[in-house]
Amino acid sequence: MTNASPSSASAPPAARASRAEIWRLIKPFWTSEEKWRALALLLAIIALDLGMVYINVRLNSWNRDMYDVLQSRNYPRFKSLLWQFAGYAFVFIAVAIYSVYLKQALQIRWRYWMTGRYMQRWLAHRAYYRIEQGQEGRLSDNPDQRIAEDLHALTSDSLSLVLGFISSSVTLFSFVHILWAVSGPLSFTALGQSWTIPGYMVWFVIAYALAGSGIVWWIGKPLVGLSFIQERFEANFRFGLIRVREHSEAVALYRGEAQERAQLTARLDDIRANWWDIMRLTKKLNVAVNFYGQFAVIFPMLVSAPRYFSGAITLGVLMQISDAFGQVQDALSWFINAFTTLASWKASINRLAGFNADVERATGMARTIDVERHGGSALTIEGLQLSLPDGALMLRGLDARVDSGEHVLISGPSGCGKSTLIRAIADIWPYGRGRIGLPAEAPVMFLPQRSYLPIGTLRAALSYPAAEGRFDDAAIERYLVLCRLPHLVKRLGQAANWSNALSPGEQQRLAFVRVFLNRPRLLFLDEASSAMDGETEEALYAALPRELPGVTVLSIAHRETLARFHGVRWKFVPLGEGEGCRVEASLLPAG
Repeated sequence: MTNASPSSASAPPAARASRAEIWRLIKPFWTSEEKWRALALLLAIIALDLGMVYINVRLNSWNRDMYDVLQSRNYPRFKSLLWQFAGYAFVFIAVAIYSVYLKQALQIRWRYWMTGRYMQRWLAHRAYYRIEQGQEGRLSDNPDQRIAEDLHALTSDSLSLVLGFISSSVTLFSFVHILWAVSGPLSFTALGQSWTIPGYMVWFVIAYALAGSGIVWWIGKPLVGLSFIQERFEANFRFGLIRVREHSEAVALYRGEAQERAQLTARLDDIRANWWDIMRLTKKLNVAVNFYGQFAVIFPMLVSAPRYFSGAITLGVLMQISDAFGQVQDALSWFINAFTTLASWKASINRLAGFNADVERATGMARTIDVERHGGSALTIEGLQLSLPDGALMLRGLDARVDSGEHVLISGPSGCGKSTLIRAIADIWPYGRGRIGLPAEAPVMFLPQRSYLPIGTLRAALSYPAAEGRFDDAAIERYLVLCRLPHLVKRLGQAANWSNALSPGEQQRLAFVRVFLNRPRLLFLDEASSAMDGETEEALYAALPRELPGVTVLSIAHRETLARFHGVRWKFVPLGEGEGCRVEASLLPAG
């Protein structure tokens, strides 16, 4: 399921990635097992791009010759130059096609590797769960967007910027000496002295590009922050739509369409307001960029015209100067041309830096609750104290032992830490201290109140977390009947979103089918039968010791009718405001 901040108000501020953090994001792929293929592709792309620059240099000379031929009306030479152009064009087109093709190949390799790495880090050590639990100190929101979109932007924009910079640099050094040579010196008298500027067009184009880059940076620098915010607002709106889809039945039963529309409209208003800010800024930016670009077309003509009309240079040289000026100006304008991409890239880098910090903090979180495997057969709990992420005490001083085959019923008021105890035993709750020991050889299984059913075939949903095909159909069918789901036997190969296709009670019965298929030795049930009718619930609890002899069960439940299926009760008793709860253990009469 997509995760997102519930509202823009609670979204974290934009993290500013340092140069070291940027390098940490980019470096891993280029030092990984993929580095040689990646470097080979990169070098091939650079070689092709340099080939295009070389062809442009040749076309600059061709441009001069063509205008001279036109001026002299030399028709045989004109035809020869046309064939020459055809050869250049054919080679340029072939090189350009393969340059784009190899760029795309390198981009998907980089993105695939990075996405796999981030997914592994996000899922490892249950970082995805710990990040969501500790929301107060999060630097990032919408982890799905970070992995799916920001990594895509990182790889594509990084390649575009780096290769564009290399091409611009080579173009600059290739054409600057041409412009220096063909523009010649500029002589003038000022302050009673004669002055001569060699290669004057080079100095004009440098000053022109520097002035334009400075203006564009000054106008467009807020675009990074606005892009960061826009991606967050877009993700929040998308998350709201997904929530309505996933909870469509509840919304329909509550007649909550008006409220959902109001919430979605509020998020859409955030998108619109920020987009207007982007539009206004982009308009100013486009004024500067377009004025800069259009004036650059006529600027070299204005500066070179006096020499042409004086007869110092031919029409061909004038056009060569104009073309070389344009190439140098375009190369020096790399920052201006790439500014929008740079803003998007920097916003993606900032978002990934925040996500990276959250994952590292979650995976590096100190383990103050030790969950270990031991050689015995009992579940042991020593000095266990549980807290909320903000440090508020939930459970104090629990010491307990659950022997093999024992069934324990956990009861007490809501919000006193019963489910948190199960999470601590599952080693997904890091807030607190104490020791928990699990039998080394005992398979363990946890059933939450709301079962997770992946989208796919019913067979795959029943096999989860094992792969589809792990259990034979005969066993699946037997347990479907046992769990009072005979109508699903013929639907094993049917694919669907089972969380929406089945009722909560049916989903919980499917979870019990998983239990019987996986045959755990330790079973933890967190209100895993709360949506079932009483008769079905009791039938399944009665089937546990019969189908799974010797299984140890800890179950959280509120119905007293389940007491007869357990031998011990752990009752959570609140101690007062801020004092947490204690656990009182007692024996239950035999069922």
